[in-house]
Amino acid sequence: MKKIHSPLRSLKHLAVALGAVVCIVLTAAIKPPAEKKIEVVVLTTEFGDMTIRLYDETPLHKENFLKLVNDGFYDGVLFHRVIENFMVQGGDPNSKNAGPGQQLGQGGPGYTIPAEIKPEFIHKKGALAAARQGDRVNPKKESSGSQFYIVHGAPVDTARLSSGGRGVNYNGEQLRAYAELGGTPHLDGAYTVFGEVIKGLDIIDSIAAQPVDRRSNRPVEDISMTMKTSRTKWK
Repeated sequence: MKKIHSPLRSLKHLAVALGAVVCIVLTAAIKPPAEKKIEVVVLTTEFGDMTIRLYDETPLHKENFLKLVNDGFYDGVLFHRVIENFMVQGGDPNSKNAGPGQQLGQGGPGYTIPAEIKPEFIHKKGALAAARQGDRVNPKKESSGSQFYIVHGAPVDTARLSSGGRGVNYNGEQLRAYAELGGTPHLDGAYTVFGEVIKGLDIIDSIAAQPVDRRSNRPVEDISMTMKTSRTKWK
């Protein structure tokens, strides 16, 4: 006897097939984004390592920093200015083998970098920013060619930031960062932030806790650094 094709059976097969397609689509939709490898800078101190991500949105600072790192410019340089609950600063080449009591903070590679101040990058704890001369002699806010600071910061009352600081209107993510990590929001809009510490925030605490000469804020015991580039996973 000849078999009669059943429309109902065909519909069942179609439903199963469609169900499988839906499952595949939903699985792809909820799958977390693949991690990619990014270039980072590893800053090593006697207290441990900090892994620093540099921002693509500040290309002049990123390119310059990577060049100096790869040239070994920072190897042996000191953190010459350390202020707890504020920041730790380094990058003066004159600090290499500097004698006790020697005043530091004026050295550099002989050039400045045009400002790349972006409102999306704030002075939360761990922010990497470029040091510079004051507005009176540097109205364009150009950055030092090598000196930088990493924010240690203090707790932030985010309620006071609702009106913005220095023309910065903070979004929810930025307010959460200040609430959870602390920082120095009074610097926002005035200095170029071009990266952030993504691993090793506790190393900043260790450096900031060291005794300093109160006249210059130079650590009593030298804290030197080395830097190298590396790659790490990033979402």
